[in-house]
Amino acid sequence: MTADWYVLIEEDTRTTQRADGIELKLHRWALTGTHRIGPNPAEAAAAAEDAALNYLPGILARHARPGDQPARHALLTQDGAWIVLVKQRHRECHIRVTTAQLVHSSQEKEAPPKSLKKKFRSAIEGPPPAMKPWTWTPEDQTDQT
Repeated sequence: MTADWYVLIEEDTRTTQRADGIELKLHRWALTGTHRIGPNPAEAAAAAEDAALNYLPGILARHARPGDQPARHALLTQDGAWIVLVKQRHRECHIRVTTAQLVHSSQEKEAPPKSLKKKFRSAIEGPPPAMKPWTWTPEDQTDQT
């Protein structure tokens, strides 16, 4: 399962904030679709192209009438990602469609619940020390130490 290819669909979500009398339009990409395709990267590329040419963002789908066909401009980048501009009446949306290979997957693990004795002890002693943040050291530097 970790060799499977996926098609990822992201939508540009825009929110408008007002600060000090100025209206700010904030854009952020949000992952809206993760579709498992299979072990074939060519099939994933074909599925990504189909999604770029046919996917309708939620904001447009909510306001579409039966038979509406939005304007669409699809751009294929050098790395194989699709950037798509979709317009319908006065609404405009951007989507990004990419392919990705799943290379690692793990399940969530929860620590066992604390006993009443440990809860009281941690309340008296305070919180445990924070976990060390992840850092990367190149292999060349670790050989010299």
